[in-house]
Amino acid sequence: MRLEAITWERLTDALAERIAATTAQDGSPWLRVAVDGAPAAAPDDLAARLAEALRIRGRAVRPVDTFGFLRPASLRLEYGHQDPDAYHDEWFDRRALWREVFQPLDPGGTGRVLPDLWDAVADRATRSGYVELPPGGVLLLHGPLLFGHWFPFDLAVHLKLSPAALARRTPEGDRWTLPVFARYEQETRPEEAADIVVRADDPRRPAWSGTA
Repeated sequence: MRLEAITWERLTDALAERIAATTAQDGSPWLRVAVDGAPAAAPDDLAARLAEALRIRGRAVRPVDTFGFLRPASLRLEYGHQDPDAYHDEWFDRRALWREVFQPLDPGGTGRVLPDLWDAVADRATRSGYVELPPGGVLLLHGPLLFGHWFPFDLAVHLKLSPAALARRTPEGDRWTLPVFARYEQETRPEEAADIVVRADDPRRPAWSGTA
C-alpha cells in the first residue's frame, strides 16, 4: 500500500470533506464512521479533531468511545486482569453497541443513541441519557478492534502502528496487550477492512493512503 506524508490538519480536513461527500450505503439518513486503532495510536484524538471539523461544516456529530461500552469486570476479567484473548474477545460489549448505537441509526430508526453504557472505574452502569442525532448527523465510533463484527460503517479509518512503534508507545503497564493487536492484524487484517489507512508511527508525521 502506497502512503503519502500529510499533516494532521490536512488529514482532518480531507477526511471531513470525504465524509461530507459520503452517503449511507443502506440509505440511512445518518453516517456511521469508524476511527479504529490501538490506544497507543490515539484514535480518540483523531476522532475529536474530526468531530470539530465536521461541526464547523455544519454537521451534527456524536463521538462514541468503545471504552464506554466495556463489559462488567466480573465478565471482562474472568480470566485475570491481563489475559490477551479476553481483551480481544470479551472486553467490549459489542451486542450493546449494536443495540444502543447502531440499530437506532438504521433506516427508519429513532436516531436516539446511548453515548456510553458502563463506567469501568466504578464498575457500574453510567446511567447516561440517550442523545438524539438528527438526520444528516455523523456517528464517530472510535477505539480498538472495531473491525470484524459486521458493524455497518459507511467509512472506516484505521490508524496503523508498526509492531516496533506499538511497543514503543504502549505504556509499560499495558504491554501485555501487544499480542492482542498482533492477533487482530493477523486475523482481521484491519488495513484491508479500512477505506483509509493512516500510518502513525511518528505522531508528528503521519502518512495516509488517500481518499480514492
